[in-house]
Amino acid sequence: MPRCVVVGSVAIDEVVELRQPLRPGAHLDGRPRGRRVGGGAANTAIPLACAGHEVTVVSAAGTDPDGSAILARLSEAGIDTSQVARLPGPSTLSLVLNDAEGERTVVNLHRCREDGPPRRLRTLPADVIYVRSRELDLGRVLAGRLDTALVVAHVPPSAPGARPAHVLVASSADLTVSERHAPWETGRRAAGESLRWMVVTDGPRGAEAFSADRRLHVPARETVTVDSTGAGDVFAAGLVHALARGEPMETALVKAVSWGTAAVEVEGLPARDRILALL
Repeated sequence: MPRCVVVGSVAIDEVVELRQPLRPGAHLDGRPRGRRVGGGAANTAIPLACAGHEVTVVSAAGTDPDGSAILARLSEAGIDTSQVARLPGPSTLSLVLNDAEGERTVVNLHRCREDGPPRRLRTLPADVIYVRSRELDLGRVLAGRLDTALVVAHVPPSAPGARPAHVLVASSADLTVSERHAPWETGRRAAGESLRWMVVTDGPRGAEAFSADRRLHVPARETVTVDSTGAGDVFAAGLVHALARGEPMETALVKAVSWGTAAVEVEGLPARDRILALL
């Protein structure tokens, strides 16, 4: 299986189930649903490992018990955690609010960050590098990997040159109106001439992929949303899985939508058996 390096955050999520939709000024009822490992890197790496890929996570965790719990969960999934820096202090902590419709709101309570870009990314063996980070200092490191690995990155940031990559992935909700109207141009601005595809997810409406001269659309099948937390990350895992195996975007987009849809049907991430059934 291809070697996948996933760059982004690993975190502890404290989950609260709301009995009413979140709205400004309201007094809401909720109940705690416990703590679980989350963050964009973890939510992408775990499904990839379930699918049989050799996965390494590049991230940072604190020296607190939460950091040890995060690394234990990743190792349990078969992920190489040797590139997760242990930094003095607390790990990344998020409050995840899930309403009765399965929609979620994430409140970041603390972020564990390295000072500067992870320079070890320059030499790590990789067939595919996936970046799920909003850090602005990764451009030069990613540009140096374009000739040695397939680079897939999430936007935003979509500033000029911020994300040198072959494939970009964005949620429609994270794009401005003008960016949604010109997705290919938005992607080229962020990635430069290396860009082959700009992929845009749109929740229950599925996803689209844009190249210089093509537009693909894959609708999502109808389903009941239980928990949308991490669904975009699992979508990205499905996309990376297919592209790493050499599949064209036409089939990779179908696979990504099916993985993302499976993610909203369960609380937390889909189990290994569910991922294997989607291969």
